[in-house]
Amino acid sequence: MRFPYSNMICILMVAAHAVRLESEISECEEYRQYVGVPKALLPAGGSSGKVILDLWWEEIKRQHSFQRVFLVCNANKFKYFQRWASANDFPLENIINDGTTSVDHALGAVADLELVLRSKQIEKEHVIVIAADMAFYDNFDFGVVLTYFHHVNGSVSVYYELGETDRCDQRGMLTIDETSKKVIRFDEKPKECESRKASVVFYCLQAKHLSLFREYARTVGHSVTRSLGDFMEWFVQRADTYALKIPTSFRLIGSSVGLQDYKEFINRQGSVPRRGPGCLTPLVHRAYARVGIAGNPSDGYFGKTLSMTISNFWCEVSIQPSDKLRLIPHPLNDPTEFGSLSDLHGISMKEGYLGGLRLLQATCKKFFEFCLNNGIALVKKNFALSYDTNIPRQVGLAGSSGIVTATMRCLFDFFGVSEEISRPRMPNLILSVEQEELFINAGLQDRVVQVYEGLVFMDFSKHLMEAQGHGDYQNITDAGGILNGLFLVWSPDPSDSGKIHSNVRERYKAGDREVIAAMETFARYAEMAKAAVESSDVQALCNTMDANFDLRRSIFGDACLGHKNLEMISIGRSHGAATKFPGSGGAILGLCRPGVSTVTVRHDYESKGYVFVQLQFHENKK
Repeated sequence: MRFPYSNMICILMVAAHAVRLESEISECEEYRQYVGVPKALLPAGGSSGKVILDLWWEEIKRQHSFQRVFLVCNANKFKYFQRWASANDFPLENIINDGTTSVDHALGAVADLELVLRSKQIEKEHVIVIAADMAFYDNFDFGVVLTYFHHVNGSVSVYYELGETDRCDQRGMLTIDETSKKVIRFDEKPKECESRKASVVFYCLQAKHLSLFREYARTVGHSVTRSLGDFMEWFVQRADTYALKIPTSFRLIGSSVGLQDYKEFINRQGSVPRRGPGCLTPLVHRAYARVGIAGNPSDGYFGKTLSMTISNFWCEVSIQPSDKLRLIPHPLNDPTEFGSLSDLHGISMKEGYLGGLRLLQATCKKFFEFCLNNGIALVKKNFALSYDTNIPRQVGLAGSSGIVTATMRCLFDFFGVSEEISRPRMPNLILSVEQEELFINAGLQDRVVQVYEGLVFMDFSKHLMEAQGHGDYQNITDAGGILNGLFLVWSPDPSDSGKIHSNVRERYKAGDREVIAAMETFARYAEMAKAAVESSDVQALCNTMDANFDLRRSIFGDACLGHKNLEMISIGRSHGAATKFPGSGGAILGLCRPGVSTVTVRHDYESKGYVFVQLQFHENKK
């Protein structure tokens, strides 16, 4: 059935961070196969093998009513949804990444929805908004919602009757005029409420009411998290909104959802395959993504660098006893099952063929050789090794070295030999995994900052490297907090990352004076950036970052840096922000000068289709 209006947009909201559910799943062995899986992609129960989001997508496709469908997710789970979309004929370009990686820095559903409306220029279409990580039982009829929406001359809020034991302080509660079915009042999670009519994030907004949403979004601003329930509380007092009761209940609603809630849902739907009884806590180590602030790429040329770890993105490796030594493939990065041949082709084109499993294997080999060469006898015990990462691929944030670093920490801890290697030498061992086993061209910077963590100044001067086998590494503090303004930008399709190293290394080895002088200048920029941070001089740091990139550009050339990289640099600079590469390219690191609006810069990047992330400094706590 095709409804009278063709200008309808559906927005599926899956950007929430399900912290409690993830934590409880990670603690229980029978559900540990779902560690890291976003709530919307958990099995929906029964024997169909479908996940929760599959059920929504099937209902949406069945209606033939939507001009476009968008999915807004967070950066932490973006890869999962990208893989789901590839296997389910969902347009990849319609996945919108809100750039957040933790609940503490979540934008909130209002800002997420505003991001979709703004970046996709949705102004004259009716919009249906759904929290697609909530579950519904199989007697739900999506079509009746659309029919009702087109029947009334207003917006619509879907609700169901709370059960006897359900609490009203966990839902938005509706008060309704029983004759007209208009919503008189919307109370977001009230402590007490006579009504039992529980709203869910399933709203139909008329095109004529979208201006109200923009007004509310402007009022709230981007610095305050707001739920759509808060918005509806404000909205129903200004726009005719009708209530529609659904003769079913919804489950897994909101941030308070735990494993018991999920078990109750699937027990009614049917069981989910489980791996076995009992709960075990594996040994887990995490390594964080890094951004190079100044000095890069001189770390491979006896230079100096200033870099820091960020808590937005990370690699995590788990190790636990096992009857056989097992390296567990990652479902996203080491796929062995595909939706179709075209799905395999699309994944191979975007992700390539080199997942993280080779990194685990190569690290295990190097660890064994290290112990062998250093006379360390290891106890005879096997282990299962698995990994997860949310670091975007091909954007130069040290994702590969992060997996190696976390794996090496796990192995040293598991066998109780952590005291057998000094901290300054650990980066050399990590680098040897990539250089000698996997033939990856890399320098020490990434491994040093991931081992030391925080803000690290690194001196790789030749006399130090030759005398002691490693550089001098110093953790410094950002007392003035000026690094809190750093942001990261990358393209959702980072295929145009350029050939960053070009022939510079060959020129350096041949004694090219221009390249040698450039590497010495990069080292001075690292010292200047360190001084700027220590004196909290934002302007000086910005100037140094810009100079760092300009020198890099003059040495490597535009053709090697890539068109998209240069465009990202240009956009930030047009607003007065400093911009440079955080690593080898694919993304840019930015910092706004005093008086420059980060919100304006962010909006410009997002309007051009780039992902913008406000960085969170990961401090060294050791």
